[in-house]
Amino acid sequence: MRVDRHDPRGRVAEHHRNGTGITRVGYPIGIRTAPVAARELITPRMLRLTLKGPELEGFHTYQADDHVKIVFPDADGTRRLPVPDEEQSLDWPRPWPTTRKYTVRRYDAAARELDLDIVLHEGGVASAWAASVEVGDEVSVAGPPGAKAFPHTYGHYVFAVDATALPAAARWLEESPAGVSAHLVIETDDPAEHAYPLAERAGARVTWLVREAGRSSLADTVRALTLPDVPSFLFAAGEAGDVKPLRRWSAGRLDSLVTGYWKRGVAGLED
Repeated sequence: MRVDRHDPRGRVAEHHRNGTGITRVGYPIGIRTAPVAARELITPRMLRLTLKGPELEGFHTYQADDHVKIVFPDADGTRRLPVPDEEQSLDWPRPWPTTRKYTVRRYDAAARELDLDIVLHEGGVASAWAASVEVGDEVSVAGPPGAKAFPHTYGHYVFAVDATALPAAARWLEESPAGVSAHLVIETDDPAEHAYPLAERAGARVTWLVREAGRSSLADTVRALTLPDVPSFLFAAGEAGDVKPLRRWSAGRLDSLVTGYWKRGVAGLED
């Protein structure tokens, strides 16, 4: 089935202004290879990579949780990349190359700069790669494929995220309308991660949690919140098992988008 990818910017913007619930908006899906222009540890466990170059011309991103797939070379260094097709999508080689999804933290169209924030952890192909990638190295990114767009018109927002979804919440804080009412509940593995920079907004409250002995208190903390008597929206993203209880909790209570970004013991989760 052909996906309508006409005017994604306008369609997402219109839904932000006047829509209800969640709507899917497809983007023209590209594959781009650009060099690393900068790398910065913004917390002890969060690395920001900035890609920059003319290859990023025409990059599409209009929703705070848009993501790309980093396409990693094979063990022998061969870079097997997907090829754009006639449907404004990508034709992937078989077997599939190794990929991992990362949120678009920032895209500056004028400067042709793309920021990706990557959680560093023990093990894993992506974390090991990120720890060693250097300025000047080329990185291939596919996407974003499109948005699950939600409006900017709710009376209140709740964000329930761990470190992997923190870039999406941070971007939303920067891009949402003035005077927004929001409560961000953010769970990390280490208090040092609470140094992650967030825009200060009137009406936006942040609660930081630390996962103790591998046990999450994210869902319990969110379920204990007192919500204002206005239409509200929940964005919950992070470890699949940690956010799953919020699907049932939000049903009939507030509109929501609940997404498992990763799952313990599973490499490259597709939610």
